[in-house]
Amino acid sequence: MTEAPYHPGSDSDFDRLYRDAYSRVLQTVTAIVGDPAEGEDCAQEAFERAYVAWPNFRPEAPASAWVHRIAINVAITHRRRQPLHRVRETLRRLGHPEPARDIAGTAGTLDLVQGLRRLPPRQAAVIVLRHLHGYSNREIAEALGVPERTIASRLAAAKRKLAANLDGTRTEVAEQASPRPLDLGVANGPMTAQHPIGSASDA
Repeated sequence: MTEAPYHPGSDSDFDRLYRDAYSRVLQTVTAIVGDPAEGEDCAQEAFERAYVAWPNFRPEAPASAWVHRIAINVAITHRRRQPLHRVRETLRRLGHPEPARDIAGTAGTLDLVQGLRRLPPRQAAVIVLRHLHGYSNREIAEALGVPERTIASRLAAAKRKLAANLDGTRTEVAEQASPRPLDLGVANGPMTAQHPIGSASDA
């Protein structure tokens, strides 16, 4: 992905980064934390931190990957139940860009969203960055803070884990849709039918 140059410390350039990258950041962190409202909190916290660090931004790294790295760390912190800070007035001044597409609608199925939620945060991030945002290996490496040479193997491992998660989700759905067999035991009283009352796993 190519982007116009950004100048560290420039308020107008940060405004542009916020408008251009907010939707992608929101989609990424929502895939990690699994909840749109919590994803919004994480995205806002990420841009708050990015604004504070903006004077020290190094232009050799893509600005969108730089802010994604901050956002992924915020989302991981959120998943670990550590408190998040309130958004600064600077972000309130900027307002909200055009709303992002719903991650569930983008993925196409609830199964995929649930599968992403079951992945470790960085594995969910690498799939979203590549297949939803179209990031290159270099941009993904910048966003995750890992060597570029490891991205191909990380992506392959994430895909395998996601495929296993999707298989598990479909199995759970099928089991819940199938009635349980009748309990034919009579030791504790008359013969009764057992009704399925299981709920979906939230693992």
